[in-house]
Amino acid sequence: MSTTTAPVAPLTIQDAEALVSAAHRAAEGAGITVSVTVLDAGGHLLAFRRDDRAVLISGETSTRKAYTALQLNAPTADLVDAVQPGGPFHTLPTALDRPLLFIAGGVPVRRDGRLIGAIGVGGGAPQQDHAFATAAVTNLA
Repeated sequence: MSTTTAPVAPLTIQDAEALVSAAHRAAEGAGITVSVTVLDAGGHLLAFRRDDRAVLISGETSTRKAYTALQLNAPTADLVDAVQPGGPFHTLPTALDRPLLFIAGGVPVRRDGRLIGAIGVGGGAPQQDHAFATAAVTNLA
């Protein structure tokens, strides 16, 4: 007996661009300049935006936040305590080829309950970045 699940539409470039725009609008509304990265389910870059006014490191930060949210299928804000000494992920960042970043601002993107990608926002305070990423994902149709 085999079970099959209905296919889920993947994250498209248009979806990714809409996520970037929504996150930027949320950040601009708060007077914050951010960088935004969107990855597909395979970890491939679909869209990226760094405003010239953003600090250079915010681009790498947004990418690592998106990667972390994708790899662990959870918002990075929910993972901060897990990497503290004694936490379940304490040694995980050194176990992977690509470093993870456990600072709020990375959020998985799901469609029909399935992981299809992730968004990362960097440049504001961690709680602000998380709010901008969450707002973008919430607005994705």
